[in-house]
Amino acid sequence: MRTSRSSVVMPLPVRHALRKLGRDIRDARRRRRIPAAIAAQRASISRTTLVKIEKGDPGVAIGIYATVLFVLGMADRMGDLVAPKNDPVGLQLEEENLPQRIRVAHRPKRTKDK
Repeated sequence: MRTSRSSVVMPLPVRHALRKLGRDIRDARRRRRIPAAIAAQRASISRTTLVKIEKGDPGVAIGIYATVLFVLGMADRMGDLVAPKNDPVGLQLEEENLPQRIRVAHRPKRTKDK
């Protein structure tokens, strides 16, 4: 039995985040006064796929979401999603594991070979 990607069970916060992303993409497109048909054409996707993205459909590939963000001039933001500056938990964990002391490694002295 085969299930569709959109029927995959996912945590509720993930579903909410995807819906918000979809709404935000729709709003960004509207603020730019780009009709859905034009946005879809520029992203080389169907209008139906754009509608799915704007609804936050989890079955749409992340690359397609990224392409739509590119069309909106916002693709650079995807690279910052989990950047260290946006990861307070990771930074805190890293800080907790910093060494107490840092020792200089001693290298053996070189001798001149003749």
